[in-house]
Amino acid sequence: MRYKQLAKQCVQQIESGQLTVNSKMPSLRNFKKLHNVSMTTALNCYQYLESLGWLLAKPQSGYYVAKKSLLVEKPQTPTFIRFQSAITQPQLPALYNPFVDPCPFGIARYDPNLIPVDKLQQSFRRAMKQQGNRLSHYPNPQGEIILRDNLSEHFKTVDFHFPAAECVITHGCLDAIRTAIEITTETGDAIAISSPCFSGLLELLGVMGRRVVEIPSVVEGIDLEQLQKQMQLGAIKAGLFCTSHMNPQGTSMSSLQKQKLVELATQYKIPIIEDDVYLELGYEKVIPLPAKHWDREGYILWCGSISKTIAAGYRLGWCLPGRYLQAYLQQRLFANQGVTSPLQLAIADFIQRGDYINHLKKVRLHLHQQTLQFIAYLQQHLPVNSKISQPVGGFVLWIEVADLNTSKLRELGIQKKLDIRVGDSFSTLGLYPHCFRLNIGFSMTAAEVKLQLNHLIKLVKICSEDTTC
Repeated sequence: MRYKQLAKQCVQQIESGQLTVNSKMPSLRNFKKLHNVSMTTALNCYQYLESLGWLLAKPQSGYYVAKKSLLVEKPQTPTFIRFQSAITQPQLPALYNPFVDPCPFGIARYDPNLIPVDKLQQSFRRAMKQQGNRLSHYPNPQGEIILRDNLSEHFKTVDFHFPAAECVITHGCLDAIRTAIEITTETGDAIAISSPCFSGLLELLGVMGRRVVEIPSVVEGIDLEQLQKQMQLGAIKAGLFCTSHMNPQGTSMSSLQKQKLVELATQYKIPIIEDDVYLELGYEKVIPLPAKHWDREGYILWCGSISKTIAAGYRLGWCLPGRYLQAYLQQRLFANQGVTSPLQLAIADFIQRGDYINHLKKVRLHLHQQTLQFIAYLQQHLPVNSKISQPVGGFVLWIEVADLNTSKLRELGIQKKLDIRVGDSFSTLGLYPHCFRLNIGFSMTAAEVKLQLNHLIKLVKICSEDTTC
């Protein structure tokens, strides 16, 4: 592929010293002109180099040649061929309840200090004044038109266009995904997922009685050849993939991968549910387009939410169900009576006034800086040869430590009230026995967070030096 050829040339220039550490790369526009390629190819090249650790994207500034210290080895995902597997429901430990005594490292959420409370309160006050006679009616099952309009206008700013009439408001992203699963599959059907896969999706699929086919992750996203084989065999009824800033790795599918994903869905007429809850939390200046952007036949059901971008306590999301719109609305009508109107009106106001986009700019910059701090600290203090992911968005790290006994790590973590999400939570196949995921949404400058991080590092060292602990 052309972008990989260009990336190889850049690596050669870095290794030869033509491009020096910390030097700024040409802007995407200039790189495009220099090599006579499209903007998509230029962006794919830079994103690919960043995923390999050769470049570092600095918000509002551009791409830079990465410091050698940042060229830390990343966890490698295994290559495998696998057919259907069932999901065993995890038993939640009785000794620890993260909802009662939250640890900053388990649930993917960021520091409450980043939430724009004052602006949100103002939006809620204005929303209450706009209620009118809505209080005496159940909410529209499809969602308030003002919110759907504002979401449509908001995403136009990143060149993602969709009519408000095709959008459905939901109780968060998982709720949107649940409905998508309900209308496209039945109990016992198999759904293709990425490996590793966000544990919450596995738990949801397990509760719904679905089976899964894990598709290996690769540098550019997922192994699309394996996905196509599963489609050809008729082994899956649908796909469920996080496409931007995947949880737990933090990587994104390239634009070419997303386009190919749409082509496969259209060719085999198999719906793909796109979990895009982290889309707007990328560290780069250009927000990646979702696969839905290239969908012309409606086989992509795009799901998003403000739970990660604004606050976890706001259970508000959305779905673009494509050709499944009527079935989606019918299912929502029977399943619930819509999302509470005051919340919808408040978020619509927050978006319309420009507060949402301003908040995103600030939080993306903060999360990127924080990610670099966590990686540098972990690289210095974890056991030698530990592998740490290099996310391009979101706020989780995927870490692999040689000979790490993650079962014992989780057990000791419970005793210390440290919520540690280990590898077996992210797969049905036991493929990640030495890995764990770390939420880095809370600032390491906070004394309590730093203290708990040091406790975690100590436990990791104990459980990697002696696998019996």
